[in-house]
Amino acid sequence: MAKKWIYWFSELGSDFNDLVGKKCANLGELTKIGMRVPPGFAISVDGYERFMEETGAGEEIQRYFHENRDAMSQVGKQIEASREIRRIIESKSLPMEMSIELRQNYQTLCNEIGIPDLAVAVRSSGAVSMPGQMETYLNIKGNSEVERKVTQVWASAFTARAIAFRIEKNMDIAKAPIGVAIIKMVNAKCAGVVLTVQPTTGDLNKVVVEGNWGLGESVVSGEITPDQFVVDKLSGTCETTISPKNKMVCYSKVGTKIAEVPGHLQCESCLNPSELSEIVRVAKDVENYFNLPQDMEWVIDQDLDFPENIYWVQARPAKYSKVEQDESAYLADLMSRIFRM
Repeated sequence: MAKKWIYWFSELGSDFNDLVGKKCANLGELTKIGMRVPPGFAISVDGYERFMEETGAGEEIQRYFHENRDAMSQVGKQIEASREIRRIIESKSLPMEMSIELRQNYQTLCNEIGIPDLAVAVRSSGAVSMPGQMETYLNIKGNSEVERKVTQVWASAFTARAIAFRIEKNMDIAKAPIGVAIIKMVNAKCAGVVLTVQPTTGDLNKVVVEGNWGLGESVVSGEITPDQFVVDKLSGTCETTISPKNKMVCYSKVGTKIAEVPGHLQCESCLNPSELSEIVRVAKDVENYFNLPQDMEWVIDQDLDFPENIYWVQARPAKYSKVEQDESAYLADLMSRIFRM
């Protein structure tokens, strides 16, 4: 009997990182603690490896890197290798049994939501963190497209940047097992990020919320200057910066597109006070749960009522600068958080 390779988020937790990648494991942990996570499931590293073995793609990739290993330190060769490896992977179809099982799980998700050909996000989930080096596909509908995007996510583990990263870290460049998240798309009114620490100063008493209209990719990618809210954890006071927001990422018929923000919304806050307060409250609870500052992604569904309209699609330890003044107190606080884990 073939090894299990598809897991619903409700089956996962943070200790599944090596099996399904960090993103899927974290979504499972958030689901476990009762947070509003869009429904979905994960394709494990075992699914990736099974695809590579049964299609012969893994053997072809190994052979390519063996034949070209002496030139792989060259940037031009890394770009050429990326193009060839991605071609190899994307030219393969899912083996029959894997295709049937993936389609069955996607259909279960469609049935659960009550929407045929439900729009989903197909996201990479690396066991080793390589931010921005692998692909995400949004607003994907139907069995064939979901299958195709899964193989494209696997192929994106061999971008030139990802190859260079593995060479720099002395990792096996021919092996890049990753998980894949299949997540229901949210009909986003607005979306963004929240950090439970001020990243530029390391101030642990601040929560920083950033957001824009539409989907969160415009905020995560840095394409626009988002609204920013800096909230003091103790007093609740908020420093608010509302930025002119003339562009947003939204659905197209297939995938997404950049669109103009309606004129009357461009200088309006994308969050009302209740939504901001709830985002901060939940983020602080998650920080307390993990005992470390968090970097989280939120999205507000325009089809639902508050507070059920706030969904969470990412949570990970925050990266930030340390406080230069009163460093001993800063370090003592941070170490106490770590040792409580």
